[in-house]
Amino acid sequence: MSQAVNKVLIMGLGLIGGSLARSLKQNGFAAQVWGWGYRDVSLKKGVELGVIDAWSLDLDEALAGADIVVIGTPTPTANEVMKDVLARADATTVITDVASVKGSLVAAYDSARTVLAQESGQTEFAAFVPGHPIAGSERSGVAASRADLFIDHRVILTPTADTQAAAQALIHSMWDTTGADVVEMGVVQHDAILAATSHLPHVLAYTLVDALARSELSEDVFRFAAGGFRDFTRIASSDPVMWRDIALANRDELLKAIDNFSQHLDLLREAVAAGDGDAMHKTFTDAKASRDAFTLTQEKK
Repeated sequence: MSQAVNKVLIMGLGLIGGSLARSLKQNGFAAQVWGWGYRDVSLKKGVELGVIDAWSLDLDEALAGADIVVIGTPTPTANEVMKDVLARADATTVITDVASVKGSLVAAYDSARTVLAQESGQTEFAAFVPGHPIAGSERSGVAASRADLFIDHRVILTPTADTQAAAQALIHSMWDTTGADVVEMGVVQHDAILAATSHLPHVLAYTLVDALARSELSEDVFRFAAGGFRDFTRIASSDPVMWRDIALANRDELLKAIDNFSQHLDLLREAVAAGDGDAMHKTFTDAKASRDAFTLTQEKK
């Protein structure tokens, strides 16, 4: 394909940022793909592996001439760097991100614009198109990156009332290039859905493994655990720091999801305690029907 932009800057060259860089280079979306970070280890590795073309630890140098800036740093850092990016990026630059929590980063963008306007009188800012690729792996780091990571995976864009149509179209086009299925929804809806479908399952997996590891039967539990346990708890091998930060960033929606699950678990416990096989059977049957319908939908894609 013909190049859509001259330069894309990836801020934070991990699994997601590295995979995006690989895909954009492989598909010729940008003439240059740069990397930026606080340390040079992953950035040097990125050049060695052919993930990026160049890198800099200097934010001004990295941002110079960037058409698109992708914030791929951990969630707390992403919120912190937003002001620095807005203060330095050209107003024609388009900022996007890959964070799994959108509300906190949108708030950081709005806050940064307000502060910069008050401090320096800045009136024009780079546009922001919040985004979240629903893809990943238990592996982390630029060495684990893959150009095909996003193929047939959803990427959710959550434009706000301030999002410029041209900027939104550019980021939509960028993700189209990776082979992703790009959809759009509101910020609040996104964070509620992700709390229930991603953040809560990770919390449950971590909690189950931790509870079993602390039990008197821990040695035998792990020795004789079957495939179902391995499959359910696979995500407990993910990066604990990243998931701690995600849980804190999406705390309100995650608490709602935990409370909802706890209520259903309490009802099931009551059924087990009462020996109410009919109630248990209905819960299991309804759950199976919902899971089977989801699987069928996924297979048709």
